[in-house]
Amino acid sequence: MRLISPLICAATLVCAIAARGSAEDPAVVSNVVVFGEEGKFGGWPANHGMWRWDDEILVGFSIGTHKNLGERHNIDREKPEYHVLARSHDGGETWALEFPQERGMLINAGGMRHGTTDPKYSEPAAVAITKPIDFTHPDFAMTMRFADINNGDSRLYYSYDRGHNWEGPFIVPDFGQPGIMARSDYIVNGPHDCHVFLTCSKQNAEEGRVFAARTTDGGVNWKFLSFVGPEPDGFSIMPSTVRLSPTELFMTTRRREGADEVKHRWIDSWRSSDNGLSWEFVGPAVEDVGEGNPPSLIRLADGRLCLTYGDRKEPFEIRAQLSDDNGQTWGTPIVLKGEGGGRDMGYTRSLQRPDGKVVTLSYFEPVDPPYRQIIATIWDPGIK
Repeated sequence: MRLISPLICAATLVCAIAARGSAEDPAVVSNVVVFGEEGKFGGWPANHGMWRWDDEILVGFSIGTHKNLGERHNIDREKPEYHVLARSHDGGETWALEFPQERGMLINAGGMRHGTTDPKYSEPAAVAITKPIDFTHPDFAMTMRFADINNGDSRLYYSYDRGHNWEGPFIVPDFGQPGIMARSDYIVNGPHDCHVFLTCSKQNAEEGRVFAARTTDGGVNWKFLSFVGPEPDGFSIMPSTVRLSPTELFMTTRRREGADEVKHRWIDSWRSSDNGLSWEFVGPAVEDVGEGNPPSLIRLADGRLCLTYGDRKEPFEIRAQLSDDNGQTWGTPIVLKGEGGGRDMGYTRSLQRPDGKVVTLSYFEPVDPPYRQIIATIWDPGIK
C-alpha cells in the first residue's frame, strides 16, 4: 500500500533537507514505542493507514489480547480486537492513543481477518457515496477496510478534520470481482479525482490479485482501470503505489508462489506509463522476505523511492531500501530495527517529515517480553 498523506510541497522539503545538514549515509535516529502493554497484542499498521499534516501524524493499527499460538499471530481471536488510532504532534517523537469505536466509528460489524470486534459496538450498514468527496481538503484522510480475506465486501471512510471524526461507512464497489479486500492505497489527483489500488479475489474466490480503479467525481462513481499483471497461481496482494510523473505510476506488491513446503515470498514491482490503464513488470524489489510481508512505498522529496518492509526470516528485522532510478535497481537493505524475537512483525507504513527524516511504523515481536508492540522508527535517509 501507498502512504496516505496530504499533498506536500516537494520544493519545501528539499530546502528543509538541505538546511538541516543531513548525514550522507542513512542512519536510524530513534525507535519509539507507540503501543506496548503487558498481556496485549498490537499489530498490522499496513492494514489501516497513515497520514501527515506538517508535524502531526496519525496512524491506525489493531489492539487485542495476547495468546501464545506458537508461530501464528499471537492474538486471542475469541476476545475483541480494537481498531485504534495513535496521534503524534511532534513528528513521531511522542504518541497518544485514540479509540474511535467509543464514538461509534470505524467498527465493522462483520468478522475481520485478524480477530473479532467487541459486540457492544456496532456501526450502520454501508451506503453509497452521493455527496462528492473533496480529496484535496487540507485536513483530509481516507481509509478503506475489508470484511473478509477471500470473498468479502469492503468499506470506505473519510475525514475532513485529521481523523477526529469520520464519515462512513460507504460502499466500495465490487468492480465485478468475487470479493474486494481493500486496504488504503490511493493517489489524489485533484479535488474529485483519485486513483485507488485494491486487492480482489481470484476467480476461484481465493486471495488474490491487484487492480487499479479511479473516480473523477468524488467517489460517486468508480471506473475499473486494469489488473496489475496476470492472475497469479499464488497471490499478489497489498499494493503500495507512488506517482512518478503526471502519467507514470510505480507500484510494489506482496507476492507468494509455490507449495506450502517450498513457498517463495517476495516483493514485486510494476510500472504504468498511462495512469494505470496498463502495467509493465519491472522485477523483484526484494527477492526474499522470509514468510512474507507487505511493502510500504513512498517517494522522498529528493526523488528517490523508499521501500520499507518486515523481513520474516532470521534475524527478523524491519528494513528499508532506496532507489535513485525510479525502482529499476535498489540499494543495500538498511536495518531500521533488528534483534526480533520471531516472524510475527512488519506490516510497515512510512512517511517523510518536513525536516526530511522518515517515520516508519511497524509491529514488532521482541525477544522479551513476548507481547507485540507498535514501534515508530525515525530515521535519516541520507543525501542522494
